[in-house]
Amino acid sequence: MLSAAGTAHAQLNGVHLKGDAGLDSGSQPTPDSETQSVDKTTSQNTAAVKDGAWHLVVSPYLWFPGVHGTLGARGRTASFHASVGDLLSHFRIGLMGTADIRHKRLLLPVDVIWLRLGDDKALPFPGLGESSADVRASQFILTPKIGYRVVDRDALKVDALTGFRYWHVGQNLQFNPSGTEFSGSLDWVDPLVGGRIQAALSPKVSVTIAGDVGGWGAGSEMDYQVAGLLGYRIKPSWTLQAGYRYLYVNYRSSIIFDAATSGAMFGVSINLK
Repeated sequence: MLSAAGTAHAQLNGVHLKGDAGLDSGSQPTPDSETQSVDKTTSQNTAAVKDGAWHLVVSPYLWFPGVHGTLGARGRTASFHASVGDLLSHFRIGLMGTADIRHKRLLLPVDVIWLRLGDDKALPFPGLGESSADVRASQFILTPKIGYRVVDRDALKVDALTGFRYWHVGQNLQFNPSGTEFSGSLDWVDPLVGGRIQAALSPKVSVTIAGDVGGWGAGSEMDYQVAGLLGYRIKPSWTLQAGYRYLYVNYRSSIIFDAATSGAMFGVSINLK
């Protein structure tokens, strides 16, 4: 009897040991492994939520637009049209780019466009006493905004934005050889509201759609823009971008400046921090 009982007890112990070995081999997660997995996921989510760092992305770009519209002064108006080639042939110097500052869901984007055009033409009127005329035109557009990231996911980001667009349009005309000079400029500010959507199509490809609208008589009668960009990540912090931009403004006071500017854009976004 004792021998039989001992044999049965040994067999039961063998079954118990075999079961423990199966668990140790990884057939089922242990409570400790489940706890470690939950802790790791929680810590990652907490780190993302508590990211208190400031982030900066700068994006120099080139815009190749054509422009058309209406200019007017003293009760007279004239339509104008300039192709991409026309503007490039008279281009003298310029600077275009954006800077996007982010802290958690707070956004502080700013866009700058500055360019100068020029031309030197001989005058076919010898009786005027002038042989040529130098024409210089400049435009400066500054658009700072403040916004809130409504949706912040890896594959989709949606931003609500507001701000203003400052316009400066200037022109200078000088006759040679007398040096007689005429110049004038316009300056105004338009309040804006807008938004931006950024979607990741793949780990390397993304699309951005942005737009704003404003004016409402505070500066111009109407001021709006829309833009679409396709991005391709070539490095972790570098993304090439290409797309299209349309910008319209209708300013009317003693001088009329009603113009639509549109064309292709090419640039690069650099994540500096």
